[in-house]
Amino acid sequence: MNLETTVSKTLTARGQTFFWKRFKKQWPLHVFVGLGMVFLLIFAYTPMFGIIMAFKDYTIVTGIQGIFTSNWVGLKYFDEFVNDYRFIEIVRNTLALSFLKLIFTFPAPILFAILLNEVKNMAFKRLVQTVSYLPHFISWVVVVGIAFSFFSTDIGIVNNLMVKLGIIDKPLDILIGANYFWGLAVGSAVWKEMGWWTIIFLASIAGINPALYEAAQIDGAGRLSRILNITFPGIKGTIVVVLILAIGSIIGGGIGGSNFDQAYLLGNDINNSTSEIVQTYAFKVGLADGRFSYAAAIDLIQSVISVILIFSSNYIAKRVSGSSLF
Repeated sequence: MNLETTVSKTLTARGQTFFWKRFKKQWPLHVFVGLGMVFLLIFAYTPMFGIIMAFKDYTIVTGIQGIFTSNWVGLKYFDEFVNDYRFIEIVRNTLALSFLKLIFTFPAPILFAILLNEVKNMAFKRLVQTVSYLPHFISWVVVVGIAFSFFSTDIGIVNNLMVKLGIIDKPLDILIGANYFWGLAVGSAVWKEMGWWTIIFLASIAGINPALYEAAQIDGAGRLSRILNITFPGIKGTIVVVLILAIGSIIGGGIGGSNFDQAYLLGNDINNSTSEIVQTYAFKVGLADGRFSYAAAIDLIQSVISVILIFSSNYIAKRVSGSSLF
């Protein structure tokens, strides 16, 4: 028994010594990770205490302590939102915009990455890749300004060109028309975010063993055959992970950028019937009307749906493809 105790203590001491040696060697990495955890704690987890506002009759005049001292109202604000006369319209706009962006913005970077991978001229490849991901760093405010320059009825390049070519008789109200909002939002999202997400898929393609392509080429496989039988299976795991993340954040915009930014900046009184979404509605009633509890209830519903979508899509992907996020 004493021998076992001695051996156990010796192994524990060695383990602790090894741990501290490795910690000292990797301390910059631990600091880096620690700063990220502190950031999440302050800006992601601490604000979650405000969730209880959704179940209370909170007013701004009571300050921060009012979050904890206000009267409980239960599911009052949840019921009010569900029975709001614009509920169906707002939910329809949110889901339609999100699914359209998922359908068009998710495959775009995959196809673009495969096309870039087939380019043999490295200088041209780098130029195209750089130009394609630069729009990601442009704010949506600037993107809306660019859209105004292209689609405005007065100075819009696209409208003026189509009128001069005789394609249309008069400029189209693309920026303010309700029928054009979804197309404008999806198109601008593809242009802005496609190049950025392409980087992830290019990195995944780079991890595929080049010997597989050489062997396939020797066997007589064409370019399309190599793409279908080597490239696609090789990046299947990455595609599944990105798809799960996109589905989980589908209500907020997914890989196509923020739905809120587009809807708030491109929305107006004329196209409000198609541009008003859950996020903009919660923002307006929360700040403009000062109904913070009502806005918190709306955002909580959205967050719960997003969590359900992440777990559901992860479960389905794991059962179907064998790849999953967790």
